[in-house]
Amino acid sequence: MPADPDPQPTRPAVGSTSQTGSRPPPRAPHLTRLAHVWIDRPIYFLTTCTHNRAPLLATDTIHALLRAEWMAAEARHGWRIGRYVIMPDHVHFFCAGLPEAKPLPDFIQRWKEWTAKRILVVAQRPAPLWQPKFFDHVLRTPESYAEKWTYVSENPVRASLAATPESWPHAGHIHFDSPM
Repeated sequence: MPADPDPQPTRPAVGSTSQTGSRPPPRAPHLTRLAHVWIDRPIYFLTTCTHNRAPLLATDTIHALLRAEWMAAEARHGWRIGRYVIMPDHVHFFCAGLPEAKPLPDFIQRWKEWTAKRILVVAQRPAPLWQPKFFDHVLRTPESYAEKWTYVSENPVRASLAATPESWPHAGHIHFDSPM
């Protein structure tokens, strides 16, 4: 049963209470557009890759482990995970922090630790599982969200994986049923 898709960032009106307190509405006409960009709770688009881009992620068991950790992210770290896609050597996902959320780097570090513990046992591989860094993009506008969504949904590598019966539903399948 599909859940609601990720919320889309909105543009608050100038002087709106939904703007961050640290960024008051700009007064200069040439800065007016900035009042339409900053919002309180942005959505993030994250990508993290396996160490040396090893293709370890496209199995039922590993898919289930990743999904379980994303489902627990809200309770453990204060982050809601939305749509996600698992590729053989990396993952993409959309997430939003709740008011009590841990900082994004702390959340990702803990998530990597939790998933690595489980996946390395299943894959019977030595550490490390993940590359130390991750890529994040702050999505503050509907256009920035649409740009990242297009990148994921129209990626030809993802499409070819999702169309291959032996990889379905792990690699390349876009999951809409995560809560966000």
